[in-house]
Amino acid sequence: MERKGLRGGTAVLVGVSASVALAATAVAGAAVLRFADELRDYSTATAGPFDHASAQLQLVDRTSGTTAVLHVRGVDPSVAGTTFGAHVHNGPCGTDAPAAALGHYNADAHAGHDLVVVSGRTEVWLDFTVDSTGAGDSSAAVSFPVEPGARSVVVHASPTDPATGAAGPRLACLPVEW
Repeated sequence: MERKGLRGGTAVLVGVSASVALAATAVAGAAVLRFADELRDYSTATAGPFDHASAQLQLVDRTSGTTAVLHVRGVDPSVAGTTFGAHVHNGPCGTDAPAAALGHYNADAHAGHDLVVVSGRTEVWLDFTVDSTGAGDSSAAVSFPVEPGARSVVVHASPTDPATGAAGPRLACLPVEW
């Protein structure tokens, strides 16, 4: 199944019987979701490091949880060595509307728990450090599935604070919907 995302991005759902080598060898019994698109740059009034950047996200969903892998390319190399926070969010990317992405996707909140714990075990945190070529990569493995819907990966200005989950202003966004 293939769906077009915003501005021509593509999401591909690969089942266990698909002929994709990754699905056949590394993730038997799992659903694989892949998303690739230009990042929606929220600093449109001024030049920013994500002006021409793109990203790819792969989610491998198993009964035991989800593994997320993020690749970001085309970041301005002048920010090499900088670590940016990145998280799966509950809402879609909004053009010039960072708040449309809503808050972080949190497994406790989605399960309806009275006490919602904010941590790398209850949320998908994908912080990455930009290298000299303008690329950054990260991955996270969590013990819960990320429920389908209009979601996003939001890139923040600072690394994620492990105590609060905060990572500063929203700079860019990758739409992920399935």
